[in-house]
Amino acid sequence: MSIQPLPAFEPPYLMAVFTSVRTEEPAGYAETSTRMGELVRAIPGYLGHENAHTPGGLSITVGYFRDEQALQQWRTDLEHQQAQKRGRDEWYESYTLHVGTVERSHGFVRER
Repeated sequence: MSIQPLPAFEPPYLMAVFTSVRTEEPAGYAETSTRMGELVRAIPGYLGHENAHTPGGLSITVGYFRDEQALQQWRTDLEHQQAQKRGRDEWYESYTLHVGTVERSHGFVRER
């Protein structure tokens, strides 16, 4: 399986960058993460997401949304809000969220 970044999307669009450090034993985290993926993929205007983890425990997830309406739908989803609360109560030592508008986007894929 080849690892590839998501393709470049036609700007403008929004990105939400969620950077976090999890607790030592985040019971239930994997199942909830899977469920959140199912929910967000059902939102019209959701473009995709990418995540990366450092050996030291930092996790970065970047979600891409076509417009403010799509991001707002994700932000206000009740099941997502419940997961956010559980994250603050149980799963995260710390996190930061950055939201911005992408004005330029391009990519490269090496020909094989």
